Amino acid sequence: MPHRIGFLFNHDAAHQVSHLAPMIPALAGTADDVEIEVFASTEEQLEMVREIAGDTPRCQFTLLDVPLVYKVLDKLLNKVAPFKRIAVLKNNLDHFRQLDTLVVPERTSLMLREVFGLTHLKMVRVCHGAGDRDVAWSDNISKFDYVFLPGDKHRDRMIALGIVQPENSAVIGYMKFDALAEENIVHRPFKNQRPIVLYNPHFDPYLSSWFTMGEEVLDYFANNKDFNLIFAPHVMLYKRRIHTSLTNRVVRWRKDLAKRFKNSDNILIDTGSPACMDMTHIRSADIYLGDVSSQVYEFIARPRPCIFLNGHGADWQRDPKYKFWTLGPVASSIDQLDQALKAALETPHAYRAEQQKLFKSSIDLQQKSSAQRAAEAYCNFLGLDTCQPVPLKKYG
Repeated sequence: MPHRIGFLFNHDAAHQVSHLAPMIPALAGTADDVEIEVFASTEEQLEMVREIAGDTPRCQFTLLDVPLVYKVLDKLLNKVAPFKRIAVLKNNLDHFRQLDTLVVPERTSLMLREVFGLTHLKMVRVCHGAGDRDVAWSDNISKFDYVFLPGDKHRDRMIALGIVQPENSAVIGYMKFDALAEENIVHRPFKNQRPIVLYNPHFDPYLSSWFTMGEEVLDYFANNKDFNLIFAPHVMLYKRRIHTSLTNRVVRWRKDLAKRFKNSDNILIDTGSPACMDMTHIRSADIYLGDVSSQVYEFIARPRPCIFLNGHGADWQRDPKYKFWTLGPVASSIDQLDQALKAALETPHAYRAEQQKLFKSSIDLQQKSSAQRAAEAYCNFLGLDTCQPVPLKKYG
């Protein structure tokens, strides 16, 4: 019987798709003993998977759904738990029951085994990012049968913490880069040649600069015509009104943007278009301004000035979850932001060596595509001798 592998994309937004979808055509290859089923819980995710995977042989695409009552309850309960995501799992068990392995970019899917009784199902996880927050080293990652990691930084720390072992993990790079157009395609959305700053705050209600400094930051740029600003936060910031951190016991209400920012000719506001997920804004910007989003690692693939906002008074210098704050100056006020921006223009390469070093340890890129490396590691793990992974078309 053929080996049946499923890829599940079950989130409120589509930002995780490109971290895993390139593996689908790479794994399909010419393997006669592999059948692939792709599941998505939203049309947006399914459309993005199809765009990346292309015309993949022996691959079925399925849009999963749940009854309307769960969607309504989700709007009330999602601030406490990922209610809709759990309902998607529960209401589609027949799909997952037929699989041998399920590959996912998140951890909620572990409930298929732990809560819903699919104990036969092997679970494989890929990291959706290369950041340093505590969530990257969560203990429950150890419950996966196999884990794909972006670089040595993750591998070494997870092995040291006992989360993974060398035999059930593999460093495969960063599949999101496989899904992108050529690197030299850069969009300049403003008609002038002024430097472009990308403000990319996270959605975490405790760590994000948006809830404590966000409007001040936008006011600064609205009144400073020396710069253009792309305001493109993590897509989850505008997917919810209420953001909750159970760990830090913080609840924040996300307000609407003031109209004055929308009418500013040097500010581009994008709270969720594909450009927020396909690195269009990342590539367009000259300076990165953020807090704890792992997207900074995508930015420093091409070293450029970075500035970080400490809006929650973190004592960060010796804290490993702020490791990326060594890649540029850290500002705790608008005055410090102003100074950091001036320094970025005067000495744009000041942090270049640190950025190159940390990028290399965080994301291991090789001549072979990350998707092909993931497919080969998967075949070795499962003992699929006849599987011959192939690269994406851009690598062929």
